[in-house]
Amino acid sequence: MFEIFLSAFITLFVVIDPPGCAPIYAGLVAKADQQAVRSMAIRASIIALVILLGFALFGEALLGALAIELDAFRIAGGLMLFLIALDMVFEKRTERREERAEKVLADPEHEDVSVFPMAMPMLAGPGSIASIMLLMARAQGLEESIAVLGALLAVMLLTLVALLAARPIMRFLGARIEAIITRLLGVLLGALAVQFVINGLRGSFL
Repeated sequence: MFEIFLSAFITLFVVIDPPGCAPIYAGLVAKADQQAVRSMAIRASIIALVILLGFALFGEALLGALAIELDAFRIAGGLMLFLIALDMVFEKRTERREERAEKVLADPEHEDVSVFPMAMPMLAGPGSIASIMLLMARAQGLEESIAVLGALLAVMLLTLVALLAARPIMRFLGARIEAIITRLLGVLLGALAVQFVINGLRGSFL
């Protein structure tokens, strides 16, 4: 039970990447007052949680409706997560996030960043959606499913804390330490992604 929770927690934490989202959010809300910063962080976290819960609970039914086997989804999801891991190691993911943030900031009419780009696609993006569906597909029985959902809730709570404390975190960590953390998480995610692919291949051919 605890192993399932820990595995799900690590996977979701690495993919959603609260430490990496915090500096992006700090840049997006640099000109906003503290109350707006707080409300947008809460709104973004809740919206992302609802989206991910939806895919966690109904993703398998969606795959069934599309006639997609779980092992095929494991392989596809693992490959997708591996590409994200490569981006994290070589800092391409951070660059894309910053470019997306700059586009939002360039729009003078766009003041609320809670839905776009924070809730989607930064928090509830393709990687996190694929991850939660893979984890729920791997869970056997009600207890393991609850453990995965508990891990999702824990990660989203940490994400909310990271967004609320984005400005102090940036002052404390700095860009270099954040880059080191992102690279380390990327290596870990790469190993998890390969394991998803191995499980999918084993289920398909063995």
